[in-house]
Amino acid sequence: MTAIPALASGWAHPVRAAVPPFTEAGLKRVLEKVQRWAPYVDGSLLDDVAAVLDDYTPSEDEAEEHAQRLRGHLMRLVNLALTSQMDQKDQRIADLVERGRTIRSEEVPSDHRRAVGHVRQMAWTLNELLELLVENQCLTEEP
Repeated sequence: MTAIPALASGWAHPVRAAVPPFTEAGLKRVLEKVQRWAPYVDGSLLDDVAAVLDDYTPSEDEAEEHAQRLRGHLMRLVNLALTSQMDQKDQRIADLVERGRTIRSEEVPSDHRRAVGHVRQMAWTLNELLELLVENQCLTEEP
């Protein structure tokens, strides 16, 4: 172990030299993964899902507002599943991607009860897709 001179006064502990964790090929592979990485960073997804699936029933105006936000979340998670090709590796994800595309493109029903059911279906689809993406390590942890 080679001691490195202390940078701050009073440091007297020996420090071993840094050893790179990868070979050149390994570093290139990591770089390629980082360049393809499409992070999903939006902590409001879980809040929006919880607001819709909670015991509270959204009003007519709130249902439309929730639908807009959930559509955005669905679009991002579906795109993430497609760009990471997880839909080709897991049939459950492929099914949820299809369901997400379908439900996202539908209009919110004018009947309040049906509108609430619609946004809840969107929220369940989002929740299931998020769980599967985390399970398949497409996302390292829930946002």
